[in-house]
Amino acid sequence: MQKQRPKHLDLAKIRLPVPGIVSILHRISGVALFFFLPLLIYFLHGSLSSADSFETYRAVVGNPLVKIVLLGLLWAFLHHVCAGVRFLFLDVHKGLELETARATAKTVLVVSLALTVILGGILVW
Repeated sequence: MQKQRPKHLDLAKIRLPVPGIVSILHRISGVALFFFLPLLIYFLHGSLSSADSFETYRAVVGNPLVKIVLLGLLWAFLHHVCAGVRFLFLDVHKGLELETARATAKTVLVVSLALTVILGGILVW
């Protein structure tokens, strides 16, 4: 008897566990940081080159849309760091038990969001 497997995966119905979500977000945040790195370097160069460039930088960064993008990049960085530390512990076989893995994944999400709110409130807004 042959099993009938689905021919199409309905991605909307697939429910990933929290560690899977953290893993995918870790990859997405790494890609976002990689592609936005030239923009961040441009902003750094613009803020350090001269007084006129700094004023232009302040005007650009003062735009609410740019602030939202920078806030997203801040979250990407913080999530990538927190998840990276979690994965380093997993690489040395610490926290592999199911309950511990779920708890550390939830902790990564909470800590990265909390740090984003705190640092975003100080730095971006």
